[in-house]
Amino acid sequence: MPVIGCLLLIVLPLLGLAAGGFLWGAEGAKWGAGIGFTLALVVFGGGSYAFIKGMRGR
Repeated sequence: MPVIGCLLLIVLPLLGLAAGGFLWGAEGAKWGAGIGFTLALVVFGGGSYAFIKGMRGR
């Protein structure tokens, strides 16, 4: 799961940048990249938390 979160740290901001730029121009691209990065951090944090919790449970 942490590997998916790491990959999303690259992919989601780029997708947000492209979508925001396409729909709302330069300002939308900034917001889209920021939202994508925030979402990627949430997924990464959740996956890392689950991974660490699973390792401690053994």
